[in-house]
Amino acid sequence: MTEFNWILRGRCYLLGDDVPHADGVIPQQFIIDRETDPEVLAPHLFELTDPEFVKRCKSGDIVVAGRNFGVGQKSTGYIAMQALGLGLLCESMPTQGYRGAIHSGLRLLANCPGVTSVCNNGDEIEVNFATGSVINHTQSKSHHYSPIPINLQKIIAAGGGEAWLKNWALENSNSSSNKA
Repeated sequence: MTEFNWILRGRCYLLGDDVPHADGVIPQQFIIDRETDPEVLAPHLFELTDPEFVKRCKSGDIVVAGRNFGVGQKSTGYIAMQALGLGLLCESMPTQGYRGAIHSGLRLLANCPGVTSVCNNGDEIEVNFATGSVINHTQSKSHHYSPIPINLQKIIAAGGGEAWLKNWALENSNSSSNKA
């Protein structure tokens, strides 16, 4: 098994406060349709707020948002972000969105007060999601935020909730068959 890469380095895509999940992150129709295929979702990420986003973004880029990022009840957009190899820093997000992002296997830091003031759109930033370290290479500044808890890091490193559960079930079935 290869070591999970907790560090992303790429361009900052700066968003403001109160970005809704439906139509802000991903078109609402994909949420209504309960679409979960990353290949279907990825081309539509931020489609209604920034139609050229998917053409410009690259794996390793980081979305930086203000308060209440992804307000809404679904996590469809986080599946697309993870599939594109993006990371997320935000001042805050609803609990259900946070859970959805973890379940999708998205690298994120979701309690970053003032994070929108530490970078500008297009700055080159580097984030270690395991330690909470953020370096803005464009501005030669560094910041630190609380990292994601270790137990949740395990879910992300496994590739999300479903992959973690499959690994857990496999490990537990192997350990119980070894006892027999």
